[in-house]
Amino acid sequence: MNPETEFREGLEELASTCHHVLELLGEDPSRDGLLKTPMRVAKAMQVLTRGYTQDAHKVLTDALFAEEYDQMVIVKDIDFYSMCEHHMLPFFGKAHVAYIPNGYITGLSKIARVVDIFSHRLQVQERLTQQIKDCIEDTLHPLGVMVVVEAQHMCMQMRGVEKQNSVTTTSAFSGAFNQAKTRQEFMNLLGE
Repeated sequence: MNPETEFREGLEELASTCHHVLELLGEDPSRDGLLKTPMRVAKAMQVLTRGYTQDAHKVLTDALFAEEYDQMVIVKDIDFYSMCEHHMLPFFGKAHVAYIPNGYITGLSKIARVVDIFSHRLQVQERLTQQIKDCIEDTLHPLGVMVVVEAQHMCMQMRGVEKQNSVTTTSAFSGAFNQAKTRQEFMNLLGE
């Protein structure tokens, strides 16, 4: 499925709901600039939440290779965009993922795809970080996994406290990364 051209069930209903939201906001959905907005929003929301229809575990297992490498593998600076589940406003940033293989590796792009799948759901940053870690751990069974996510949240920048330069950092780790020395090596390699 191409999320930019193929849409899920409920598209028309989503557009109808958006039409009603525009009315509730005091807008005229029949004016020229808003005529196609309800359908545009409906399509955008389906694209932004396409992660609900994708299987992150399958992405990893489709590119699983036996390999006796047992040192840290890091994919850093993975750009992501997500929507906060509290206000349905964007949050975005970078994810950094490390794992120590235990007989198997996966394609490097698959790590970025895992981030993409979980970020394309309504989220909180803490859960996103944990889901990425859990998926890699449950699928690859590595010696350890560590995920660090840094993000800016529009719900903090556009509304509420309106702090434009705030960045939130979360982490999740397991296995060999329970050792402070291993976590520090990861952070050093990130250049943090």
